[in-house]
Amino acid sequence: MENRERLSSRLGFILLSAGCAIGCGNVWKFPWMAGQGGGGGFVLIYALCLLLLGLPVMIMEFSLGRASQASPVKMYQKLEKPGQKWHIHGYFALFGNICLMSFYTVVSGWMVYYFYRFLTGRIEEAELNFGTMISNPGINMLFMGIVIVLGFLVLSFKLQGGLERVTKYMMVALLFLMIVLAVNSVTMDGAKEGLAFYLVPDFKKITPNVIVNAMNQAFFTLSLGIGSMAIFGSYIDKERSLMSESINIILLDSLVAITAGLIIFPACFTYDLEVGAGPGLLFNTMATVFRNMNGGRIWGTIFFLFMVFAAMSTVLAVFENILACVRELTGWSRPKGCIICGIGLFITSTTTALGYSVFSGFVPFAAGTAWLDLWDFIVSYNLLPIGSLIFVIFCCSKRYGWGWDNFIAEANSGKGLKVKNWMKPIFCYVVPVAIIVIYIVGLVTFPWA
Repeated sequence: MENRERLSSRLGFILLSAGCAIGCGNVWKFPWMAGQGGGGGFVLIYALCLLLLGLPVMIMEFSLGRASQASPVKMYQKLEKPGQKWHIHGYFALFGNICLMSFYTVVSGWMVYYFYRFLTGRIEEAELNFGTMISNPGINMLFMGIVIVLGFLVLSFKLQGGLERVTKYMMVALLFLMIVLAVNSVTMDGAKEGLAFYLVPDFKKITPNVIVNAMNQAFFTLSLGIGSMAIFGSYIDKERSLMSESINIILLDSLVAITAGLIIFPACFTYDLEVGAGPGLLFNTMATVFRNMNGGRIWGTIFFLFMVFAAMSTVLAVFENILACVRELTGWSRPKGCIICGIGLFITSTTTALGYSVFSGFVPFAAGTAWLDLWDFIVSYNLLPIGSLIFVIFCCSKRYGWGWDNFIAEANSGKGLKVKNWMKPIFCYVVPVAIIVIYIVGLVTFPWA
């Protein structure tokens, strides 16, 4: 395999890493989880999880990637002591990225489908229904395939010419479209009630399950625990400290998530629509809103174009992580790796694409669950928090892992904010204990049947 590729600029790194974090987790999953979690209370706990758990884990993951200059499947071998087995987690990280894309590509295909329908003006209520769409095997397979082909086509080019350049344009367009749509939403008749529900915490609604979902959502939206951030850390130099870069990325990620709620909840209260509608909130609710708006077809086209940008930014970033891992294991060229990885992901994603039709007989948990729920359970409830915990222990334990001194030396290299020694108790004790407690509570309260 040729010498390791590099990102051409700091901006490219920030936008690419933010693009990995920003995606369906922000604009599809975050609003419906906030709706089901009681609005402002969920948002408050989510923000605390980003600051107290997400930021330390992101700094650690970036540090491991930059210090090793390798993908997750190889980075532990370069940093662990002889005879240690930390590198086993690298293969679980690769598995986690594959599991994530096994349902994420299908959800991204839904975004492309709705964009196509609004663009062509085919937005009749009888046809443009979320339940009807997910139970149509042809639609799901076709648009999932489009996402996979498009993603690996971009990645078949060099890193700077393909992934970095496309992501820069997509992220700038995404932020512009979101601001336009948010301004439109906050001028609606129900904006006051929608914003109050969304931004004012009701502490009575903060339950253990809300706290679990908020932590899992924080890790999900930042793509932490499965090496997605480590791979981009391996593509940058040491000119900037990693705390500064992590804060910038989390601020961008939070801006998109909060703005998504600003777009959706005022519209829900304006048209008297159910805020706790779940996964279908974005699709059925927003389609109904746009059908009843002046110029709704135009607004709907813009909105789902923004959704496509958000989804594809994460698809491209995680595809790159999978591709980098596979190439380091096999030595394949970038084009060959793209073809084989694309075929493999098409096969695994078929389970989700047909999960509500051909494979609807498979019900992994409570009634109504499908392959998507199983993949999400593996990723959100297990691999992300456990992987984040492993990163923390490896970076904090001098005896058994890489050690705190090595970690802060790497994290603090370059200009910008530094990790201070007084933060060690937070990073090494508060963070892992919180993850363990919330993880156990999550398994106990999970709706198994």
